[in-house]
Amino acid sequence: MLIIVGYIVVIASALVGYVLSGGYLAVLFQPLEFLIIGGTAIGAFIVSNEKKIILATLKSLGQLFKTSKYNKTLYLTLINLMYTILTKVRQNGGLSIEADIDNPKESELFKAYPLILANPQICDFITDYLRLMISGNMEVYEIEALMNEEIETKLHELEKPVDAISSVGDGLPAFGIVAAVMGVINTLAQADRPASELGELIAHAMVGTFLGILLAYGFVSPLAALLRQKNADSVKILECIKVILIASMHDYAPQICIEFGRKTIFSHERPSFFELEKYLQEIKEKNTQQTENSEQ
Repeated sequence: MLIIVGYIVVIASALVGYVLSGGYLAVLFQPLEFLIIGGTAIGAFIVSNEKKIILATLKSLGQLFKTSKYNKTLYLTLINLMYTILTKVRQNGGLSIEADIDNPKESELFKAYPLILANPQICDFITDYLRLMISGNMEVYEIEALMNEEIETKLHELEKPVDAISSVGDGLPAFGIVAAVMGVINTLAQADRPASELGELIAHAMVGTFLGILLAYGFVSPLAALLRQKNADSVKILECIKVILIASMHDYAPQICIEFGRKTIFSHERPSFFELEKYLQEIKEKNTQQTENSEQ
C-alpha cells in the first residue's frame, strides 16, 4: 500500500510542479518514448541475468506489495517454540526431540506453531541444526561457523534480485538519453519544417530524458531499496535462532538462551524483557494446566 502511495506522491509532485510552471501535460504523453525506454530496459535486464535470477526477481516483486511477515507475533511464536524445545531437551535429553525434528510436519510439538511450519526457511534452519547438535559430533565453534556460512549464503542469494533491479534503475537514465537522441535525430531529419513544428519535435525528444530519470529514481531504484530492507528482515530471524542455539550449546538455561536471541531482534519487532517474561509465564501456566487435566 505504501508503495502505491509513494508512487502517487512522485507523479503528483512532478506533474503539479510542471503544470504550475506553465507546462502542458499533453506534451509529456509520448507512448513511443515509454516503448523505447521500457523495451530497452527489459531487454538489458534479460541479457544481464540468468533465468533463475530473472524468476527470483519477478517473484520478489510480488513480495514487495505484501506486509512483512517478520513481525513481533512471529518472533514471539519463534521464542515460544525455542523455549519449549530447549526445555524438553534439558529435561529429557536430546533424543527426546529426534522424532520431532526428523518430521516436523507430523510432530505435535511443531504443529502447535503453524506460523513456523508455514515458513520452510525457519523450520529447516531450526531442525537442521538441532539434528547436528544432538548428534554430538561437532564442536560449538564448528556449528556456529556453519550457521554463519549458511546465513551469508542466504543473504548473498537474496541480494541477487536487488542487484538486478538496481541495475535496471541505474540504466534507465541512459535509456532515456537514447530515446532523446533518437528524437533529436528524427528532428534533424525534418529540418525543413517550420520552426514551431521543430520546437514541438525537440520537446517530444526531451521527454525521453525526463522519463528515464523519473522512472529510475522515482520508481525502480526505490523498489531495490525496499527489497533490501525486506531481505534484512528474513535473515535477521535466522540470526536470532543461531544465537539461541549457540547459547544452548554453551549450557545456558532456556530462559537465558531466548534472552540472548531477543537482543538480536530489530527494535521495531523486539518484545521487551517484561513482555517476554509475561508471555513465558502464560506459557508455563498453560502447560501446567494441560498436564493437570491430562492426569485427571
